[in-house]
Amino acid sequence: METDSVACLITMVSADPDSYMFHTPNVAWAGLIADAIGVPQLSWPTLGEEEAELADLREAIASAKERYGIDGIVTGAIESVYQAVRVQRICRELDLWCFNPLWQIDQVDYLKLLVSEGFEVIVTGVFAYPLDESFVGARIDGPLIKKLEGLRDQYAINPSGEGGEIETIVLDGPIFRRRVEVLKAVKEYDNYRGRLIIKEARLVER
Repeated sequence: METDSVACLITMVSADPDSYMFHTPNVAWAGLIADAIGVPQLSWPTLGEEEAELADLREAIASAKERYGIDGIVTGAIESVYQAVRVQRICRELDLWCFNPLWQIDQVDYLKLLVSEGFEVIVTGVFAYPLDESFVGARIDGPLIKKLEGLRDQYAINPSGEGGEIETIVLDGPIFRRRVEVLKAVKEYDNYRGRLIIKEARLVER
């Protein structure tokens, strides 16, 4: 059976917290997650300006190809045509394949799969009505998934946050060698916009 290995994680560090393309809450801790998984991280800055940030992404992917000899990119896109098309275009330009394994998966089923597979995920940002402060820092589990499913049916939000409604961070999972433990975090919340800002975290044995 042919398998692929993960050569590196590419992290785009945006100066704009409302980037169209890139995850921003607690992105500074992505390096710790890479350490937890046991793969190198390539961190790349961007001003986060719409469309112009794609040139920065292209540079980052080109650098990963040169440094780590990557053959392709794997994304977590589920429904965002905006993101998927742009990454695919860059990969074509760089002669790399682009794989979107979650594309068009049912978002509630996806969240349930994460929980059943043993991933530990918490909400680090909310950016849409009617997500209240109780969601900030909440663990993705059965009861929370049920709430998100209800909000999808009533308000048409994306349960997985594909439309930017929520952001998350993964603290543990089957691919982790060590888990991430949050030692100190603070909440900021106002008018259906909130963030969990992680101040201190460390790796612990699983």
